[in-house]
Amino acid sequence: MASVDIVIPCYQHGHFLRDCVDSVLGQQVNDLRMLIIDNASTDSSPQVARELAAKDNRIEIVLRARNLGPHASFNEGVDWAKADYFMVLCSDDLLAPGSLARMVSVMEQNPQTSFAYGADVHWHEGEPFPGQSEADPPGPWRVRDGTDFIVERCRNPEAYIAAGMVLARTSAHKAAGHYRTDLPHTDDFEMLLRLARLGSVAHTPAVLGVKRMHSQNRTHDFLAERTRDLVERVAALDSFFSREGHAMADADRLLRLGRRSIAERAYWCAVKDLTRGRASAIALFRLAVRLDPRVALIPPFRYLFRMDRSLLETVSGMHPTVHPSTKS
Repeated sequence: MASVDIVIPCYQHGHFLRDCVDSVLGQQVNDLRMLIIDNASTDSSPQVARELAAKDNRIEIVLRARNLGPHASFNEGVDWAKADYFMVLCSDDLLAPGSLARMVSVMEQNPQTSFAYGADVHWHEGEPFPGQSEADPPGPWRVRDGTDFIVERCRNPEAYIAAGMVLARTSAHKAAGHYRTDLPHTDDFEMLLRLARLGSVAHTPAVLGVKRMHSQNRTHDFLAERTRDLVERVAALDSFFSREGHAMADADRLLRLGRRSIAERAYWCAVKDLTRGRASAIALFRLAVRLDPRVALIPPFRYLFRMDRSLLETVSGMHPTVHPSTKS
């Protein structure tokens, strides 16, 4: 049987931690270990971690005396892992029933894969809990070359990936190394690029977990300020292609593609914000021009073929010749 190690970084999430751990313990994996790393929380997190570890010997805990930041927890988990597979699961998130076994299964059937991932559902505070069932159809898996994954990320670097629901082959993760502290938001995105250099990638459109959306999570903070999010994605691409990705045959072209794609996103986000009277439009326009000066002369209309519906509706209203029906 394949073994799985899961590290759960925790900070001020005592009211979430038990549900997170229970979602892991309910998975159909026999050889399982968990490491809860509390980053000097002042709420109930340390006490909840102690109670959980006392009830199940598969759970280990590290209770820090001072806050060393999230990357210290991620990287301690990488060093601690010794199972066949490894996952970083945030303490405010949950795994969907049976998802871990499905990820292990596809990677066991495809030994060349370095990681597997799927979709998640966002659960906002105050909303009913998303319905889940082990009887739900698991959804198909697609296994593709890691280079293809990297190319797609350069074409669509702003596309959402449920990076908190990724199961990696431990040997690949250790070869990829630690999460980089200079990428506070897109450290996971950059790590997926590094892992993709080491093998193929398995993906399913099926839901593998639940991401809590609340006022204190990192995703909420960055998505509230779109310019910051896009700047971080540029930093991730720059980091990867200046290091591990530098050896790729078309590294320069892919980096230009990624920066161009983010410039296009920034341009149309600026258009959207401008129509709504938001001051953020100026920063977004400046970012777009910095990444690709051509957008100052010619709007990047090709982006309309892959943009999200809200942006498309905004642009459709401004340019009558562009209609949703043109999207392929």
